[in-house]
Amino acid sequence: MNTILLLAVSNVFMTYAWYGHLKYLHDKPLWVAILASWGIAFFEYCLMVPANRLGYGAWSGYQLKIMQEAITLVVFVGFAWLVLGEKLKWNYAVSLAFIGLAVFFAFGFNKAAAPGA
Repeated sequence: MNTILLLAVSNVFMTYAWYGHLKYLHDKPLWVAILASWGIAFFEYCLMVPANRLGYGAWSGYQLKIMQEAITLVVFVGFAWLVLGEKLKWNYAVSLAFIGLAVFFAFGFNKAAAPGA
């Protein structure tokens, strides 16, 4: 559970680093947006690296990555709706359902192999 929580919080930081400038720094020079994004991304890495370290072994590297991508999309949907004011259209919802299937296939059929196995 610590891994999932750390991944979720790290993705909040990363989503703001990648997309927050579209709302809050759109009138600033690009270099300002880049520096602000790097500053925010630092905190994402401070959470993402421990999340992966804690999770590796309980889950495989593939499973950690697929989990991270699914969490990223869930966080982004909330961000796009709350911050950017964008609605979730049907085609995006279908795309997210396919990502959900990826998670199902990644976790539903086998246990994670031990690291180095």
